[in-house]
Amino acid sequence: MKLSNLFKFREGEDPEAVKPFLDHLEDLRWVIIKMAISLGIAMMLAFCFRTQLALILQHPLQALDPNLLKTLAAFGVADSMTISFQLAFYAGIVVAFPFLIYFAGTFVLPALTPQEKRAMLPAVLVGFGLFLGGVTFSYFFVLPPTLRFFFHDAMAMHWTPTWNVREYFSFVTQCCVGFGIAFELPVVVLVLVRLGLISTALLRRTRAYAFVLIFCAAVFLAPTPDIVSMFIMGAPMYVLYEICIFVAGFIEKKRKQDETALATKA
Repeated sequence: MKLSNLFKFREGEDPEAVKPFLDHLEDLRWVIIKMAISLGIAMMLAFCFRTQLALILQHPLQALDPNLLKTLAAFGVADSMTISFQLAFYAGIVVAFPFLIYFAGTFVLPALTPQEKRAMLPAVLVGFGLFLGGVTFSYFFVLPPTLRFFFHDAMAMHWTPTWNVREYFSFVTQCCVGFGIAFELPVVVLVLVRLGLISTALLRRTRAYAFVLIFCAAVFLAPTPDIVSMFIMGAPMYVLYEICIFVAGFIEKKRKQDETALATKA
């Protein structure tokens, strides 16, 4: 596929609105700059609260066994600073997420009608709400049983679960952000349905393929490449896919009603 083909969708059907290829690249450059600035500011704010962030992310481990906090080992001299930047990066993604969605949307979908542009802000808010929902779901309902499972599994192997700080915070942050991204599936699917690129019939017909693709994606989104993490990540994503089919049917029905009403008035 040529790179120029990627920009055809954003031009719309108005021939006067067609931009030269280099203008599209210039727009893309500015969008990337805006997203980078938003993420950078959010990261700086998050870095100021690195101690509080560390305490929050250590809470599931403390709830499992308070003594485990004493066993968290820092093997690197600069681990405190390295992990602080890591926490700031992931927390920055969470804070800046609505801006990242908005800037990406303004680039990909500039050919929207005025009515669709007005609906963009609510869509961004819904996307941000789903992202926060995924992070919250992971923190309260996924992390505690997952940590408990791996802790007791290590004990069953007669090993002492002594986790280092790098691996622990990497696991926790990737799990939370991974679930946040996974919960964006309804937004992506419903936007494609709303734009008429896919249909409810297609979603139903490709259930089996979606199941495989979702669990393949779960391998990359899960914090560790094991069957337990893949299932914990993939199962909610597939449930969201089924919910998407239901909501997509409602959207298509409403769109057909609007088209019928418009044709009647004409």
